[in-house]
Amino acid sequence: MVLTPSTMLPLGTPLPAFRLPRVNGPATPLDSHDLAGRPLLVLFLCAHCPFVKHIEPEIGRLERDYGERLQIVAIASNSTLTHPQDGPEGLRQQAERQGWRFPYLFDADQGTARAFRAACTPDPFLFDAAQRLVYRGQLDASRPGNGLACDGRDLRDALDALLAGQPVNPEQQPAIGCNIKWHPGQTPAWG
Repeated sequence: MVLTPSTMLPLGTPLPAFRLPRVNGPATPLDSHDLAGRPLLVLFLCAHCPFVKHIEPEIGRLERDYGERLQIVAIASNSTLTHPQDGPEGLRQQAERQGWRFPYLFDADQGTARAFRAACTPDPFLFDAAQRLVYRGQLDASRPGNGLACDGRDLRDALDALLAGQPVNPEQQPAIGCNIKWHPGQTPAWG
């Protein structure tokens, strides 16, 4: 397991455009243009990563606590050539096990991960209603095996500020996780 930090995309970056198929819910692809008008949390996840498994319950709590005021979308971009368990069926089963209702999307060509400069799983990105990046970084300081409770504190602080119309603290810590599994020979400069 290689520990990889997020790239910390510059705050204020507009939401990258994407159109991706869902692994759960309606069969129609989800287009980023359909997400305008409300804050949006984009989570780069996968089914096998121990860092993702560590935060799965907190993702469910975030959906329950903020789902009425926030759109949540998960995107999986790992290569299924090297990690077939991160394909649509494995992702659908993960979402079902966790009871996640938000759209879980599959980025087969990894173009969306490149557009976000996503580097690891998990890698959260929070956008305001104008689709500008206000937070990117860790959910909290917990990691598998470090003994800290996974409570989503850092992301929750950003969500609470955003939803209250307050500025989000720009001092943000990178997410840490497993690197995104790029297709063989396709690793980006930051990957």
